[in-house]
Amino acid sequence: MDIASPTGQSQENLLAPAERILQQILRRGGFELSYLIRAQETAASDNPEFVFDFSGPDAELLLERNASLLDALEYIVLRAARLPAEISERIVFDCRAWRCTRAEELRLTAQIAAERVVATGTRIELTPMNARERRIVHLALKDHPSVRTLSEGFGSDRRVVIFPSSSPDTR
Repeated sequence: MDIASPTGQSQENLLAPAERILQQILRRGGFELSYLIRAQETAASDNPEFVFDFSGPDAELLLERNASLLDALEYIVLRAARLPAEISERIVFDCRAWRCTRAEELRLTAQIAAERVVATGTRIELTPMNARERRIVHLALKDHPSVRTLSEGFGSDRRVVIFPSSSPDTR
């Protein structure tokens, strides 16, 4: 699928800087990985997401420790490529459907925590998460009538807190 940017550039032209940097990192790092780039329509936006989908003998390395290497690789490539924000926000690195599985896990965690907040009337702090994961939790509970969410903390310690919606205290 060929996707054009608002400026009329093709998918290949948009993603070329990221691909060049990624190929250098994989080659110089000695990783036995390959990837396919696919455009995927997302429910949250009309803009497609460009998914760099990795496979190969070293795929497990990307997924260890909650996919921290996959996250780091995405971060480094996108920063080094210096893509415009409207493009880099649409690029995701994935391996063995990790992102989808993790999103479902986060939605389930959010629902269970919300039930516990409703039952006990006390707030629950979830574990620290990156911005993408926090957004999934916030969206999972945005229409829940009995709870509300808030992000607290700084940097790598930032987390979602779930409150009873009747609670005036948000701290």
